[in-house]
Amino acid sequence: MAHVPVLLDEVIRWLRLDPAGTFVDCTLGGGGYAEAILKHLTTGRLIAIDRDPRAIEAARERLRPFGNRIIYWRASYSEIGRLWEWLGEPPGTVRIAGMVADLGVSREQLEDPGRGFSFLTDGPLDMRLDPEQPMTAARIVNHYGEKPLAELIFRFGEERRSRRIARAIVRARPVVSTRKLAEVIERAAPRTPRERIHPATRTFQALRIAVNDELGELEKLLEAAPPLLASGGRLVVVSFHSLEDRLVKQALRRWAGSGVLEILTKHVIRPGEGEVRSNPASRSARLRAAEKRMN
Repeated sequence: MAHVPVLLDEVIRWLRLDPAGTFVDCTLGGGGYAEAILKHLTTGRLIAIDRDPRAIEAARERLRPFGNRIIYWRASYSEIGRLWEWLGEPPGTVRIAGMVADLGVSREQLEDPGRGFSFLTDGPLDMRLDPEQPMTAARIVNHYGEKPLAELIFRFGEERRSRRIARAIVRARPVVSTRKLAEVIERAAPRTPRERIHPATRTFQALRIAVNDELGELEKLLEAAPPLLASGGRLVVVSFHSLEDRLVKQALRRWAGSGVLEILTKHVIRPGEGEVRSNPASRSARLRAAEKRMN
């Protein structure tokens, strides 16, 4: 059975789907949002973007019943500004009625030991969303100096024990597997009685963000997406940690200040208790939405 994506009902509600509209799923992943959007479309179409070719192939099978109502684009969402060029259509001829971006790693990626995203199962230190890119987590863990490594863990993981963890990693080299890295971190920074998460969680987050330049990619998306929207078109973003949410919040405020967007979510939208119970991974999800002002 396919996994239900986080905040699905809320995403669909805030997108305000037009059955004849053109929509963009900036992060196709397992295809959950795409499937829900396509069920609402009649003459409309969905452009689905992902930089992971395996995700696209898996989603193709799931979304086969929708035929040519979906178009797949293997790219990073930071390339959204090239949409007209990629479609081969004159700029402005495609009116985007709505875009959604789920900034989390899909469950399919997390549960694949070979991708190296999780320390719950042993696997290589990879963490690449695009398996063809050169940068990997192993390269950072085994080749960065102690100070740059500590700064990376502190900045992207918001880990206050980053120096201690970086020192332990450097001393333990070579570190070639997710389980070995988690063990090194746990010895260097044991879980305190107040901590609910594993001691390695923030460091793994920091490495994944760095490997995939996730914050840089997000900044480019937030800069390029609003001009592509039609008047009344909506942008919906689901983030999973404060670094992402801060960028989204600040970008929407800038666009609102310049008169391009109207912020729809005065307060961040979070999953309800029922969703968190059925899917604990959703507890950190935060949704923000904005609408393109009428020209």
